[in-house]
Order: sequence, then structure tokens, then C-alpha cells
Amino acid sequence: MIQISQIILPCGSDGGPCSTSHPRLEAKSRKLLRLPKGHRIMSFRIVRHSVDARHKPELYDIYSVLVTTDLNERQEAALVRSLKNKNICVKNPMTYVFPAPVWNALRLPCRPLIAGSGPAGLFCAYLLAQNGYRPLVLERGLPMEERVAAVGKLWQEGTLNPSGNAQFGEGGAGTFSDGKLNSNVKDHSGRTDFVLQTFCKFGAPQDILYEYHPHIGTDILRGVVVHMREEIIRLGGEFLFETKAGALVTENGALRGVHVLTKGGDKVIPAKVLVLATGHSARDTIRTLYAQKVPMEQKAFAVGVRVSHPQELINQQQYGISDPQVLAKLHLPASSYKLVTHASSGRGVYSFCMCPGGYIVNASSEPGRLAVNGMSDYARDAQRANSAIVVTVGAEEFGSRETLAGLVFQEKLEERAFLAGGGCVPVQPYGDFRDRADTRLEKADAQKLCIKGQAVSAPVHKILPETLHNDIVEGIEAFDRKIPGFAGEEAYVCGVESRTSSPVRILRDENLESSVRGLYPCGEGAGYAGGITSAAVDGIKTAEAVARRWLPMEEQEIR
Repeated sequence: MIQISQIILPCGSDGGPCSTSHPRLEAKSRKLLRLPKGHRIMSFRIVRHSVDARHKPELYDIYSVLVTTDLNERQEAALVRSLKNKNICVKNPMTYVFPAPVWNALRLPCRPLIAGSGPAGLFCAYLLAQNGYRPLVLERGLPMEERVAAVGKLWQEGTLNPSGNAQFGEGGAGTFSDGKLNSNVKDHSGRTDFVLQTFCKFGAPQDILYEYHPHIGTDILRGVVVHMREEIIRLGGEFLFETKAGALVTENGALRGVHVLTKGGDKVIPAKVLVLATGHSARDTIRTLYAQKVPMEQKAFAVGVRVSHPQELINQQQYGISDPQVLAKLHLPASSYKLVTHASSGRGVYSFCMCPGGYIVNASSEPGRLAVNGMSDYARDAQRANSAIVVTVGAEEFGSRETLAGLVFQEKLEERAFLAGGGCVPVQPYGDFRDRADTRLEKADAQKLCIKGQAVSAPVHKILPETLHNDIVEGIEAFDRKIPGFAGEEAYVCGVESRTSSPVRILRDENLESSVRGLYPCGEGAGYAGGITSAAVDGIKTAEAVARRWLPMEEQEIR
């Protein structure tokens, strides 16, 4: 196969990247290849697409394509050499293959348990189920259909369900987010492509396979997750909802079982393998394991606020175009941004989980504490853009190097946010936040500001410690010089953004195993991932680690 990169076309000139036909792109590819007479392109597909807005309002689609020809491998290689074009090369796409068990693997005497059904747990379960392990997935939250209803009740009525919210339940925290699939993981084994292909298999749009910043959107991701669950069950897996993994049962440093808490009470499930993929918000589970002396360490994470702007402002600054009809004609999505600077304190200030055309959501999971997050549908067609503006915090801010100090720091910020808004999402115009002034809003219009959840005008500036508040203000003022209007009258802040990542790392060895043999800390909650794709990849790696040591139990033993 031959890959051609850096093919440039004016935006909107070829039907857009999601079009089923690309005549101009194909014609340009043929011209660049200069195929010998009598030979032709047999297949053609886009493998990467981005938008170049450096010369706005003149905008360009940048493509990389993969083509097959009727030339043999030797002839293709010779053709590529003759072109002497650094943007054209022979490409052999990596296909992911689940590794075969090692010769000394033992047979599992009981089913592998997976605690959590976020991306790490789901992909671990999917790979194990595909390979005959029949995993048992323990999910403390609700199945998707019930979870969506419970989250809706929180947003509409302010009634929190600790088992069904934006953090806990089928699909994990990423289900109520923008569904971003970017990853900084350098993966040469094909795992990342396998994740994207799997999402497409279960209903995600095909453009996630080639967009530079792919995303599914919360509306589509919910269905994808359910289809994955159904396939895992078809392959012999099982899901137990409203079933929380608790204390471990161990013997001579090895796992023998897991206490689980259900609506019917506490029971022990025998286990030799537990994949711990509980997500970054399972604080009670972290405390239980810490009390059992499961090795873990304090980990830095980021905190801050959500800042909201009209999407038209961001489109105008990024594209040089704000008219929605013109953007649609050019097949341009709602524009995003990625911003970073350094405050005078030395701390980095940066945008995190930017949601074009999205919503700020009440992402609380515990009574008396409030956290916010960002969420977008696939279409990203809401009227406002939002992003977390955060700074990294560690032992200096926590006031202690004690392992759970970061967790306690998180909880205190969320308690302040809850009190500030009286249980509603606290909102403040950015100017008042900057000046530490009493807010001028008569009422926080949640619908106008695209907030999912009850919102109220409140002193958001009082939630964060003064030093962090100052850093965030410095950052937003610096970002205003890059995107004029970023610190303007249409900017609003909500708090608190505290669940950016786990406050601890549960230690594991080169085999991805804890010092408690049979315990596999996995994904974002264990401190080894940062987002949907990287968590899914870590889930795959963990499934591989289980398979290196264990063979599936015999079918008759399951029955």
C-alpha cells in the first residue's frame, strides 16, 4: 500500500471529509503518484484529516490517504523511490493481534473479575471475552438506560443518585463528556487503531478513524457502550450492576476473593484475578484498598474552573468566520482551541477537555460535594464552547505528602463548590471572578449558558485557594491575547473542575500486577491513563497481561 500525505484542498471543495465521494482528492492522488500507463488505483481511503487555518479566512483541508494499486509490492516500492517525494511512502498498516498464551500459563480456577465498566474495564472485558475467559464485570453504577434517567433527574431536579451519575455507571465518566479520542500514547502494536475500529464496529462514526482530533460525542457513545456490553455477554461474559467491589480477600499475598456490596448485602466472590478499573472518582474503593495496605502513592493532578464563551466568538477567532451557514457550506465543525501558558508563580496554566458547541454539566457523584465537567453531542451544535482552565497541583498545595492528601484536597474543593452554589452549579461572570467581586448576575440562566443542571449566581472566586485563583486569572488574561474576547464580557466561569485525573497511582510491576498477586490496577483510576483512548489501550494491555499468566477456565467449570 502507498500513503500520500499533505494533500491540500480548499475547504468545502470536495464535499468535506465525511463525504462518500472524493473526486478532487482522488484525482490529486493519481496525479501525485504518476502511475505508469495502463495501471490504476484499486482502493482509496482517507487515513488523516485536519484543517489548516493559518491563513484565515482562507481555510484548507489537509489529507493523508492510503491507496492500493494493481502494481505488485516490488513495483510499488520502485515507483515510490522514483517519485522522490517525502510525502509519499510505502505503508504496511499494523494489525492488532492478541498475543498467544505463554507455554507455562496456568488455567484459571474461576472467572476473572473486572471492577468498572469504563473504557479500561470494557476493553479489557471485550478482549478477554473474545479469547474465551468469560469475564465477570462488577459495576457499582447503573446500566446505561437507567443511568441516563438518573443523570437527567440530577440535572432537572437536583436529586443525586450515588449509583447513577456522571461519574458512576455503565461507560464510566467519559460517557457524559465530549467523547474525545485523542491519545498521546505512542503505540506501535496497533492497539490504538484497534480501539477506534472497535468503536466503529459498535456504532461510532467512521470519521474517528482519520480525524486529527476524533470524538464520538456523548449521544453516540452511549449506544456504542451498550452494544459492546451486549457483545461481551454474547461471548460468555456477564455484568453485575449496582455491585461495588470492596475489600480484598488474600492469602499469602495472593488474591483469593473480593467482597462485593450489592442491594442484597455483602458477599464474597472467589477470584484469582481482579482487574481494578474503577475510574478516577471511586474514592471509597481507594480508601478501602489503602487500609488493606495495597501499595499506592500520591499523584499530582489538575484543578480549576470551566470557562464558557459563545461558540461564534471561538469560530471567528480560529477560522475568521462566524456565520454558521458559511461554516456548514465549508464542512467545518465548531472550532476548538488548545491553550497553555505559565503564570508568574511558575505553574503551568492550560485548557483541558475543551468542548466545542457543548455544555457544562453537573458531574457530582457524592452528597455535599459538587464538580463540573464538559460534554458535547457528536454534532457539537450547542451555542457555547467551554473548557476547563486548570493548574497542576501536588504535595505543596495539598499540605502533605501523605498518600491520600490529594484526594482530601479534591473533596474540600468540591465541598466549597457545593456550599457556594447551595448544591447548584455556581456561575460567575469572568470579570467578577477576576476582581473577586460580588457577582452582578441577577440569575444564572442555565439554558442560555448551556449548563446541564441547576445553576445559580455565586462567588466562584472563593472556591479555589488564592494562589491558584491568581494563576488561573493570569492564564485567562494571557489567553485573551491569543483569542481576543476570551476574557471579555461574554466569558463566564463555573466551578469546580476537580476530576481531571486520579489523585493517586496504585502501583504495579512490569507485568501490570500489584504486589498483591492477581490484582491488576488499570486505567485512569489507577493512575495509568488520561482519557478514553489511553484508558482503553491500558485495558487491552491488562487483558494481555492476564492472558500471559492464565488460561481460561474450562467451560464445564463455569457451568
